[in-house]
Amino acid sequence: MKVGDVKVCVLRIEGTNCEEESLQAFRRLGASAEHVHLKQLEGAPTAAGAPRNLMDYHILFIPGGFSAGDYVRAGAIFASRMRSSIRKDLERFIEDGRPVGGVCNGFQVLVELGALPGFEGPVSDAPHAVLATNDSNRFECRPTLLKVESTRSPWTRAYDKGQVIQVPSAHAEGKFTLPQDREAELLERMSKADQVVFRWVDPAGAYAGYPYNPNGSVDNIAGVCNEAGNVLGLMPHPERVFFRTRMTDWTREGQAGGVGPDTHGPGKLFFEGVLDYAKRKY
Repeated sequence: MKVGDVKVCVLRIEGTNCEEESLQAFRRLGASAEHVHLKQLEGAPTAAGAPRNLMDYHILFIPGGFSAGDYVRAGAIFASRMRSSIRKDLERFIEDGRPVGGVCNGFQVLVELGALPGFEGPVSDAPHAVLATNDSNRFECRPTLLKVESTRSPWTRAYDKGQVIQVPSAHAEGKFTLPQDREAELLERMSKADQVVFRWVDPAGAYAGYPYNPNGSVDNIAGVCNEAGNVLGLMPHPERVFFRTRMTDWTREGQAGGVGPDTHGPGKLFFEGVLDYAKRKY
């Protein structure tokens, strides 16, 4: 399959954002990506557009934002609506090995769905982890550094294991948390299954606390995948550093660093990897 034949569903509802940057990241790499409102997947023609079938797409991407105002918990209402209306299609999509990605609010949605960490199948009746309120009890918006811990997911295959990348964060509820009475057990399970794909680090590449870990996540976890690797979520925003000029240090690097409107940042590899996987798979 050619990359232009890869169809990407960028899913949105009321309150999502960054869907345009995400859409353009896929399109700049040649994919056929479109915005799809959840109501379209529910089969009803709406002002958002004609009905769509999830299984017509090769990749599902859930962007950031404050879906449904983040009432109850961040991502909870979006996840509940997906569970009640398209659960069977979503389970089929995941079981088929098709990539599902969620960034920031999208990560929160996937955790609320139980799709991440995915301890009980592709979707569960209740979450098994939570992205809780940041330890600082405030919205943290800043450049952050991530260490690539695993490259087996379609979303991380274009990176080098151990690579440290700068990706901006902007969230109030990003603290990855597991049930306290099972925390050690579940962390070990995730480690054995190679499910931790990104961790927060300091400029030396070492695991560190605040402000390098902006939310207090257990084990410095910034992104995880399911056991199969095709479902992945992370808190920082790779779509915001698709271009090198969107990074905080680009002026310090000068022309020797490849500064220019056509040079790319580390976010490009996130989208490039999953598109390469999809065109090979299909």
